[in-house]
Amino acid sequence: MSTKKTAVVGAGLVGGLWAIYLAKRGYQVRVFDRRPDIRKMKVVQGKSINLALSERGWKGLIGAGIEEDIRKVSIPMKGRLMHAVDGSLTFQQYGRDDQAIYSVSRGLLNQTLLHCADRYENLELVFDHRCTDLDVQTNTISFHHEKTGNEVTETFDQIYGTDGAFSAVRTRLSRLDRYDYSQTYLDHGYKELEIPANPDGTHQLRNDCLHIWPRGEYMMIALPNVDGSFTCTLFIAFEGKNSLANLKTPEAVNAFFKTNFPDAYELMPELTQDFFANPDASLVMIKCNPWHYQDRICLLGDAAHAIVPFYGQGMNAGFEDCTALDELITKHNEDFKQIFPEYSRIRKPAGDAILELALRNYIEMRDKTADKEFLLQKKIESWFSEKHPEKWIPLYTQVSFSHIPYADALRNGDRQQQIMNQVMAMENIEAQWNSDAVEKKILSLL
Repeated sequence: MSTKKTAVVGAGLVGGLWAIYLAKRGYQVRVFDRRPDIRKMKVVQGKSINLALSERGWKGLIGAGIEEDIRKVSIPMKGRLMHAVDGSLTFQQYGRDDQAIYSVSRGLLNQTLLHCADRYENLELVFDHRCTDLDVQTNTISFHHEKTGNEVTETFDQIYGTDGAFSAVRTRLSRLDRYDYSQTYLDHGYKELEIPANPDGTHQLRNDCLHIWPRGEYMMIALPNVDGSFTCTLFIAFEGKNSLANLKTPEAVNAFFKTNFPDAYELMPELTQDFFANPDASLVMIKCNPWHYQDRICLLGDAAHAIVPFYGQGMNAGFEDCTALDELITKHNEDFKQIFPEYSRIRKPAGDAILELALRNYIEMRDKTADKEFLLQKKIESWFSEKHPEKWIPLYTQVSFSHIPYADALRNGDRQQQIMNQVMAMENIEAQWNSDAVEKKILSLL
């Protein structure tokens, strides 16, 4: 057992997973969180943001040896189902028949990760401790005990900041000389809602897909829960014609949903109660550089790269931080003077790239998924990829079903889009989309 004392500040998803990786290596680990122990709380499914586990996330869970624990609280989704205003449905498969992303409740996942972490004797979970300061020269952290009001200080060999978009650890690093940091908000926010289960506990909609109601400037999505409910999220501007600013009364909310989401509206008996009980939530984007300080402090997850949720990759990117850092610890034999700088160097471009991809995917989800030309393009890409898998991997597959670095996937996707722009401009493309002429055209452009 190692004598190295490590602190993980933040017991959320990434903090819980990274603590397990450290404990598996034999380090003495203390995990601090400002919140009470979430395992003692009742997690109401449908009232928290659902997440989409994909290949990068599963790799992190497999490396920690806890993937089977998580599979018990997750539901596979094979594709996305678009709901038009007139009630017509369009299904778009994500990848091959054997590929799926997995819907999982954030609260249930967090609880499960902490239960798994608690199996290690060399790992201690400490709650109700809010980080108030960090001395970067001595690696001493100060905490305020939220229940007793006491101030607590403790010194560690290494400190890992996994405390989210508003990270106290990163805030302290941002005061260092030549430290880059930016915080930006979308002018769109979100509202959490619910489609309850049927009386017998079954789902009211198909539970093998992610549901999208694309409406151009705004959209709603729904992800299934294991209890038969769906977590719904309305993404919409804060201000303007169609915005949260104009949804201030039950009458306005009912009229808006009945007009724009009529099929979902019929399945949401507590729409107005949910709408006014749940807060208007904002969408923040964080960039910083570097993600470490010397060989003693390191950031993972949203603390380093908070992104918008439209590619379903925020958690997956954070879990990939864990696997990347763990691999570097092995590669450099625990020489953190080499490990942390290399981690910042390889993961910073990944964080920037997945943010760009997520911003683009918001436009795709709320607008393009209702466009026939867009759907045709995706069908052509899937068809060509099946014929020439060594030459073409669709962008979504690169991001969700591979370990291709995000920055490489972004470059590949831009190149593929340039090719598809020419393909979609071919005469009578709708009728000849799977013809020899189209295949030859793509091959020539490649």
